[in-house]
Amino acid sequence: MKEFIIQNNENEVIYFSKSRIYNFKCIKGRAINMRVLCGTDIIEIERIKKSIEHSGERFTNLVYTPAEKEYCESRRAAKYYHYAGRFAAKEAIFKAVSALLKNKFDISWHNAQVINDENGNPAVEFVGIKFENIKNIDISISHCHEYAVANVVILVE
Repeated sequence: MKEFIIQNNENEVIYFSKSRIYNFKCIKGRAINMRVLCGTDIIEIERIKKSIEHSGERFTNLVYTPAEKEYCESRRAAKYYHYAGRFAAKEAIFKAVSALLKNKFDISWHNAQVINDENGNPAVEFVGIKFENIKNIDISISHCHEYAVANVVILVE
């Protein structure tokens, strides 16, 4: 991919290169550097199901917050799809925010919580950890019979 630049009418410049996307927004004559960070993960639903059936609450308490467990359990017969989707989402979040961490162990499973907004769409909440420079997070979770996948896009100033 070649490098190229797009400028729109709101004094915003987006720079695309081979490995990065930068967004520069001009406010009062100064450019603000915005970066886009992405993370994706895919997991076999059966793998999560076996982990939960084998170790039960040990596994779910380690990986999921009480709100996440309540949501997944409310899905009854489809609960393993939702547990797997939340697992993939957390992994995708970790991949996206890793560029903002000094040490990858600075974040734990319970620091990233996947909730549903007022419209039922998945959303990310950080608990016990702050990322002051994150301006926006978009998350998408999907699953089929065998796999769950999640994609996270973070806009960072």
